[in-house]
Amino acid sequence: MPTRVYLVRHGATTLTTEDRFAGETDVDLSDSGRSQLRDLANRLSREPLCAVYASPMRRTVESAEILAGPHGLPVVPVPALREISHGRWEAKTRREVEALWPEEYARWESDPYTFAPEGGETGLAVTARALPALATLVEENAGRPFLVVSHKATIRLLLSVVIGFDPRFYRDRLDQSPACLNVLDFKDPSHARLTLFNDVSHYASGAPGTPTANLSSWWDGAKI
Repeated sequence: MPTRVYLVRHGATTLTTEDRFAGETDVDLSDSGRSQLRDLANRLSREPLCAVYASPMRRTVESAEILAGPHGLPVVPVPALREISHGRWEAKTRREVEALWPEEYARWESDPYTFAPEGGETGLAVTARALPALATLVEENAGRPFLVVSHKATIRLLLSVVIGFDPRFYRDRLDQSPACLNVLDFKDPSHARLTLFNDVSHYASGAPGTPTANLSSWWDGAKI
C-alpha cells in the first residue's frame, strides 16, 4: 500500500505581494492566507490523516495548525523542512539585491542550486537536509497518509529530486502558489509518484492563473 503525502505550501503572508526575499525571515500569515488555508482544511477534512508536520517557522506552523484542526492532530515541527536562507539578501526586494550585489545576484540567477548569496544556502544544501527528513517521515508512517507544510523553494527542490527533474532549473520551471496542494504517493522512501501539483482549486475557480512574478528573472523577462 503506498504512503500518501499531502505536501502543502504555507498560505500567503504579510510579505507575499512585496517580492522580498523572506526565506529565514519569520513572517506571519496574512488574513487572505488564513482564508486560503481554511478552504484547504475543509477540502482535506475527510482525509484519514495520521499526522501533521511542519517547518518550525511561524507561517508554516500556523498553516499546519489550521489544516490539522478538523483532524484533532498536533503539529510536529521538523526543522529540516524550513525555507532556504538567502543570507544577507533577507527582507530585501529583488531590485534592491540586484542594485547592491549585481555580480552575486547574476551568479545565483544562473545556478541557484550550487551557488548561494553570502551567508545563505544553496539549493543543494536545502535538498541535503530536507530530502532525508521527508524520507524518514515516509518510513515512519508507511502505508498511512500524512500532511507536511513547508515552503516554496524547499517544496520545489524536494519535488525536483523525487520526480527526477533537473534541480538547477527549479526556480524557472516550477511554481508553488500560496496554500497550494501537492500529492505524492510513495511506494517506499526512495520511489514516489507525483499525482497532484500546485493545486489551488479549493480557493480559486477555473484554471490556475498565469504567474506574473516571483519565479525568476528568466520567467519575468520571458517573451511568450
